[in-house]
Amino acid sequence: MSFKFEKLVIWQKSMDFAERIFNLTVNFPKDEIFSLTSQIRRASDSIALNISEGSILQSNKEFKKFLSYSIRSLGETVTCLYKAKNRKYMVEKEFDEMYKECYHLMNQIIAFRNQLKD
Repeated sequence: MSFKFEKLVIWQKSMDFAERIFNLTVNFPKDEIFSLTSQIRRASDSIALNISEGSILQSNKEFKKFLSYSIRSLGETVTCLYKAKNRKYMVEKEFDEMYKECYHLMNQIIAFRNQLKD
């Protein structure tokens, strides 16, 4: 027994991605806990949350809307990654890896959304 979204590769990848973000932010300065750390964690968690919420008892049109919210959360996460890099909370290599992961995940979500019928 499982929920529909658990079989979606985009949900699985977004869950893994959010865990990577969480692990990255463990090393952020403690004075960022209520600002950048919280913001990037919430944004990255929101990716999978919107995929799951949109997949349950929704029309494809409604599901597409929630997938768009996931894409927006990815954009927010990328901006937070830039802030973390600019504040020297992560090295360039970490940033590049996370940025590429965001980009690939975004393209996968867009491709999935585009194949849904209205």
